[in-house]
Amino acid sequence: MSDKTIFDPQPFELTGTIARLVPLGFEHAAGVLEAGNDDAIWTYLGNDRPRNRFEAEQWIANRLKDQSSGSRLVCAVMSMSDGRFAGSSGYSHINRQHRTLDIATWYGTRYQRTGMNTECKYMLLKYAFETLGAHRVGLTVDIQNIKSRKAVERLGAIQEGIIRKERIRKDGSHRDTVLFGFVDDDWPEVKAHLERLIAKY
Repeated sequence: MSDKTIFDPQPFELTGTIARLVPLGFEHAAGVLEAGNDDAIWTYLGNDRPRNRFEAEQWIANRLKDQSSGSRLVCAVMSMSDGRFAGSSGYSHINRQHRTLDIATWYGTRYQRTGMNTECKYMLLKYAFETLGAHRVGLTVDIQNIKSRKAVERLGAIQEGIIRKERIRKDGSHRDTVLFGFVDDDWPEVKAHLERLIAKY
């Protein structure tokens, strides 16, 4: 896609075999509570686990506030097998000038290791590179989150570096953040790799 094409991500829907991505809304509050009902999911996230409907709606409101500023596009991940809210994924740190963005994600425990993450990342990467015309898609992971680091590496992302003391965790400790990324030059090979992984499911 030409650099002259306007890079302006807007709310979208994507449908796969395992998952469907739809714009996040307050109608998903009950799903956030159900899918997010495990403290382990929130260990490396910036927020504590929502424990009631009000806190779930506040979590959604904060995501939508970022979206209204233009820095984020948040989706509810809906399971195709049972129709339930399975987690949240989408784009963050959207930079329209430089045509870059990140992917941020979490899933309920029952939907982990099901192929859902692979398919959602595939759909988001394909949409970013082939429809939006992104030059780079990044992912950031807490250095202590070995499970997520391995999952990102399995997708074919390149580890680009480690930012020391990049932020302060909820417990007050300093977080080193591992940077992973895909660029448009990588996409044909990564696309084929992800399609092979998806075929296994």
